[in-house]
Amino acid sequence: MSFHPLMPYGEGWHKSDRIVAAEGQPFAFTPDRVRQLEEICGKYPPDRRKSAVLAALYFVQEQQGYLTANAMRHVAEFLRITPAEVEDVATYYVMFYRAPVGRYVLQVCRTLSCALGGAERVVEALSEKLGIKVGETDASGMFTLMEFECLGACDRAPVVMVNNEYWHERLTPENCSKFVDDIKVRGEAALSGCYLKVEN
Repeated sequence: MSFHPLMPYGEGWHKSDRIVAAEGQPFAFTPDRVRQLEEICGKYPPDRRKSAVLAALYFVQEQQGYLTANAMRHVAEFLRITPAEVEDVATYYVMFYRAPVGRYVLQVCRTLSCALGGAERVVEALSEKLGIKVGETDASGMFTLMEFECLGACDRAPVVMVNNEYWHERLTPENCSKFVDDIKVRGEAALSGCYLKVEN
């Protein structure tokens, strides 16, 4: 007799599926990005080049819009680390896209304060306006809709971050249609910005 519980290793046993990045086109940093990345790497000891992995992944995303297997292998070679180390970082952080996205990525905060402020209804209204579900890109290729974890502006909920950089605070379901239309016409100028942003 054993005190250990019987483990159900048959049907229904949970198995995590690894999502493999698309191969993509051959990738290489532009000469300007190589120069910038070497400057960043120079801020670390030579045996710590991998400390620049976040910057390198941002550069990939700026250059081609999203991360591919070929791009991650290029980053690994550039930083003298393994592709697995690059992929670990790329899959951990939500600001890196693993598939093509629209020109404007609408990232709706879903954490407690925003949830209490109606973030779920904001997502529903944006989804209806754009004709897409969370994680999808509209037919025009202009908008991708995502949910996001806490953006740290709880007193201004619900908050939407656009393209990992720009903010719009206190968005309501009733204003979502106008919000999308304004972005189509005015781009980032349509966003309210973060009221805590301090210009340097």
